[in-house]
Amino acid sequence: MARTVWDSTVGKKTVMAVSGLIMLLYLVVHMIGNLKIFFGAGEFNHYAHWLRTVGEPFMHYEWTLWLIRVVLVVAVVAHAVSAYQLSRRDIKARPSKYVHKKPRASYATRTMRWGGVILALFIVWHLLDLTTGTVHSGGFETGKPYQNVVDTFSTWYGNTIYIVAMLAVGLHIRHGFWSAAQTLGVGSRTRDRALKTTANALALLLTAGFIAVPVGVMTGVVS
Repeated sequence: MARTVWDSTVGKKTVMAVSGLIMLLYLVVHMIGNLKIFFGAGEFNHYAHWLRTVGEPFMHYEWTLWLIRVVLVVAVVAHAVSAYQLSRRDIKARPSKYVHKKPRASYATRTMRWGGVILALFIVWHLLDLTTGTVHSGGFETGKPYQNVVDTFSTWYGNTIYIVAMLAVGLHIRHGFWSAAQTLGVGSRTRDRALKTTANALALLLTAGFIAVPVGVMTGVVS
């Protein structure tokens, strides 16, 4: 039964929608946590430490954090695999070009695939930069996330990579939230305007919230 659902186009779109919403929820929480950097090093470092102790003493140190990471990895893989397979299925369904040109799609729609690739590459860089410190620009210090973030956004390339990725996030959310709503049957004539407004608002809010951190470092508000 599960195999049959997964093999269907509707099933793959549903997996994309659910996994996308899981990642969206994480992004909202992650953005709120990032903004704590404007309250100073003590507040931000304390928040980073708290993430590793959530659920204690029932959960051991970092167990909750690792559980969240596993759920996110599953969501990202499921989303990417579904997107790739749907893309291949779409190409096979129309091997020749359309005789008549289709109406021009929105910029977000036309760049969803490239946006996904950009975000996948960004996630790898982001983890190697601020989680493992492998490609970190300064002297990476475990337990001092505030200083590590400041180091990253004190370089032109760190800011460029991050800002470009966050713009891609905004475009992805703007189109993805709308698509997920349609896939899950939430959309209707009476709700479509509200859903589009919500998608635009979420995209703008998350993009601005994430970009605020490198801008804060660049302008000296965070140092």
